[in-house]
Amino acid sequence: MKMTLMKNLSLVGIAVTALIAAGCGGADGVDTTDEALATTESVRKIRVETLPLKPGVFKDVIELTGTVEAINDATLSAQSAGTVEMLAPLGRRVDRGVVVAQLDQDLVSAAYIQAEASLENALAGLELAEDNYRRQEPLFRDSIISALEFQGARTQRQQARAVTREAEARKLQMEKQRDNTVIRAPFEGSVEAHMVEQGEQVSPGMPILRIVNAREVKVRVGVPEVYAGDIRIGTEAMFGFTAYGGAQKPGRVIFAGSAIHPDSRTFVVEARVDNNDGRLKPAMIAQVFVTREQLDSALVVPRSAVVRDEDGNSVFVIGEENDLLRARPRRVSLGAAYEGQVLVETGLEPGMEVVILGQNTITDGDAVEVVERFSGLDSKGVPIR
Repeated sequence: MKMTLMKNLSLVGIAVTALIAAGCGGADGVDTTDEALATTESVRKIRVETLPLKPGVFKDVIELTGTVEAINDATLSAQSAGTVEMLAPLGRRVDRGVVVAQLDQDLVSAAYIQAEASLENALAGLELAEDNYRRQEPLFRDSIISALEFQGARTQRQQARAVTREAEARKLQMEKQRDNTVIRAPFEGSVEAHMVEQGEQVSPGMPILRIVNAREVKVRVGVPEVYAGDIRIGTEAMFGFTAYGGAQKPGRVIFAGSAIHPDSRTFVVEARVDNNDGRLKPAMIAQVFVTREQLDSALVVPRSAVVRDEDGNSVFVIGEENDLLRARPRRVSLGAAYEGQVLVETGLEPGMEVVILGQNTITDGDAVEVVERFSGLDSKGVPIR
């Protein structure tokens, strides 16, 4: 009996000691400092890449699509009837005034010779009439011949003059018809197409061949009416031909239409582009870039960094909260966009760190780990390490 009582007292003492020890450790008997450290280390962090914001240069550029056309592009037609005797070969480069096609001249040449003969006869008759008039004029003054006789001499002279003018006009007409059998290049260029074949009979107005000078071309583009105040004659632009592997070329607007097309709500603009290397061909597609404005202290972010929802646009910025980096959305107002970057008008400030990769996998308040911080954006909106 005594041994049992002593054993029970020992067990009670052990229990009391344990309770006292537990009370010294905190309300729950656990070291709160160690618990906080364990919790911080176990938070799930989402890996992101960021861009610290700083003011930079941004160009507000209009992007349009146009078509390449040759400034000098002409289809030459026959101005006379006849048989085609000569055609300049396709692809031949010719100077202005060079003969590129010729019709037979047999009938026209015969008519021209006849017109020359008629003019010679008319000139001979005029000379005789003039001489007769000069001889009879003093006789009339001395009343040797009657007024009726002198009037006859005057009439003969007038008739001879009229016949001569008619013969001269006929000769000029035949000379023009003879010249019309020869087709000359109106400008320097190359022969691009034949509409007829050698030996074929043609009539006036019938297309013969096409000549194109593609060393200097123009780009024709329809511009939305909202940009009517931004583009005028002399406006500089850049033209890209990426589909054909060519580099961008500078150009200048040479025509800006004043009328808006009622269906497309656009106006026509033409810009001259140098093409000395001959790489640009008529009917090619061109990308047109016109700078509306250049901002020297702008905040820009990659387009991909913007998160869009039914309430508008936002970007995630990160900041330290309780020893953790957390992401918070910021509503932003966006401006113009160009080359993968977009202008932020309101909502952000210089120095903020914007999430540019991983923003689609985080929500408000998520803890993040920055695995890459970029220093800025290049001209095409690509992050720079």
